[in-house]
Amino acid sequence: MRKVIVNSTPIIALSKAGCLHLLKELYDQISIPTAVKEEVTRKNDSVKAELESSDWIYVEPVTDSASKSMYKAKLHDGEVEVMILAQEHEGDHLVIIDDGPARRTADYLGLTLTGTIGVLIKAKGKGLIDAVMPVLAKMEKQGIYFSNDLKARVKRVAGE
Repeated sequence: MRKVIVNSTPIIALSKAGCLHLLKELYDQISIPTAVKEEVTRKNDSVKAELESSDWIYVEPVTDSASKSMYKAKLHDGEVEVMILAQEHEGDHLVIIDDGPARRTADYLGLTLTGTIGVLIKAKGKGLIDAVMPVLAKMEKQGIYFSNDLKARVKRVAGE
């Protein structure tokens, strides 16, 4: 079975927009490494509550913590552990990461990759949401930043 491993930013962004359920609807269950859980639950907020009450998000520790030192130069612990977790299990797993340097590293490692916006576009394609742009607007109201160039590309790709 294909494992879906998610970093903290997509969880936070989707939760703040009231759309974390899309991960369950699209992928049935997801895995997060310990560092992502720690980052997401650091604040006592609605994101923490939603994560802790879910029965479809599984926390998995990485087994090769020594590998973390290879990535430390430009990446956060959660991003590093997402990539290590994907590499520790055989198969073509999906990693969901938004940060540019982390995405480039995941791509270099040959990992199958998408981001929060990719999740939203897939959700629209499956009829789970009517449009992507209103969800991005909700995220922006919650402090998630998207450049105008990115929003224009999303609008074009999503056909909105």
